[in-house]
Amino acid sequence: MNLESFQTRVLPVKHKLYRFALRFLGNEDEAQDIVQEVFIRVWNGRDQMNDVQNWEAWCMRITKNLSLDRIRTLTRKQTQPIEEGFAIMHSAPSPHDSAEAQESTTRIAQIIAGLPEKQRQVIHLRDVEGYSYNEICEILELDMNQVKVSLFRARNAVREKMTKLNAYGL
Repeated sequence: MNLESFQTRVLPVKHKLYRFALRFLGNEDEAQDIVQEVFIRVWNGRDQMNDVQNWEAWCMRITKNLSLDRIRTLTRKQTQPIEEGFAIMHSAPSPHDSAEAQESTTRIAQIIAGLPEKQRQVIHLRDVEGYSYNEICEILELDMNQVKVSLFRARNAVREKMTKLNAYGL
């Protein structure tokens, strides 16, 4: 891999890597450090990486592993809300619609934050980042059935909790 290849294949995914690391770590500075470390590792290992077909998935996997390592060293849990990933944009929303959308986003973020780790990762990668099932399998090192089951359970949990909240007005 040369500099031009690095700039066209790896650098364009920096925002996705950052958001993914931020979900794990809950700290913007730590997430930026992880992304820098990913780029350093990719660049330093560029000679051995001719076999990599999906650079984005490979970088996401490195980000996941480095984030988990950082969490282990810091011994803290993810606490950052995921409001940014669920921002709902309209051309000219009314104040009422904006407040309602923000409230729903906050509720969904809280519900997702309460999901088991695997479900939280899968729903984030699929519904927030837009990765395919195959890419999620590569990133999280899971088989297809595990990804599909985790996503199904996560979506059902969010749907059920939102239905209960909306039905009771809590």
